[in-house]
Amino acid sequence: MSTVAFDARDAHLEPLRGWGRYAQCLLTGLQGIGAPVRALTRGWPGPEAAWEQVGLPLAVRRGGDAVLHVPNCFLPLARPCPGVVTVHDLAFEAFPEDFAPRTRLKYRVLARAAARSAERVICVSRFTADDVVARWGIDRAKVRVVPNAPALPVGDDPPPYGAPYVLGVGDLRAKKGWDTLARAWCDGGFAERLVIAGADAGEGAALRALGAETPGYVDDARLDALIRGARALVHPSLYEGFGLVVVEAMARGVPVVCTDATALPETAGGAAALFAPGDATALAAALRAVLDDREAWIARGRERVAALSWRHSAQLTAEVYAELM
Repeated sequence: MSTVAFDARDAHLEPLRGWGRYAQCLLTGLQGIGAPVRALTRGWPGPEAAWEQVGLPLAVRRGGDAVLHVPNCFLPLARPCPGVVTVHDLAFEAFPEDFAPRTRLKYRVLARAAARSAERVICVSRFTADDVVARWGIDRAKVRVVPNAPALPVGDDPPPYGAPYVLGVGDLRAKKGWDTLARAWCDGGFAERLVIAGADAGEGAALRALGAETPGYVDDARLDALIRGARALVHPSLYEGFGLVVVEAMARGVPVVCTDATALPETAGGAAALFAPGDATALAAALRAVLDDREAWIARGRERVAALSWRHSAQLTAEVYAELM
């Protein structure tokens, strides 16, 4: 049987974040439905780009694979078989200041070239698909949308905060819009504490000055407990290719407030209270409405998230492979 080589290196990096969680969950889903995938779990020592552009094609040639899928943008430009690449978002185009110059250059040159050379481009939202077509001129006929699903393991650890709190999750950087949340919380007179969990990328001090509690980066178990214990999750981000934390909250029975921007309305699927990016007054009103009618919003979220699963995402991905095999 012909096989699909799947670049699974990110799925074995600890702690799992972003691409790694996507790769692990999708690979597990593909294996669960019996898709003919061959996981490539190790690269070469040395520069990562050397493995991606030279080592990976050699490994595929030795394995005799019929298709290569790279789930992290960097599909080799020269390869012995058709290639599939997943593009999660184009944040490096929309917010270049968030990336180191060398990293930004790699994305803009190699990721764009990879998408242009790929036989199929998988995007995790219709928003990202449209962005890829518009910014990079990718042929829409070869783009496929395969959504994410909740990926964070659900545990039973008690929430780390006893008093009621509103939660934000994500790196403390400007594009996440945490200042809008902190201003809305201050001006709205909410009784709940405000907790924003994520690595400090420059915004931490300003948020703490407004009264937010910033526990920093938290591991999976604590993040799961934090989400489960929240009265509501607020995601005020200015740009997301999917916004996985939105469906993580819904899967745990936590109502969601998020911006009406980029992929977030698509991900929320009508089950989150939306507000305009940067509008603290509108955020405060949306949050108040959710807190006053939690059960209705919880029910909407559970209905939305029931439509998402990694098995379904794997089936859609396997259909993409079948187009090329």
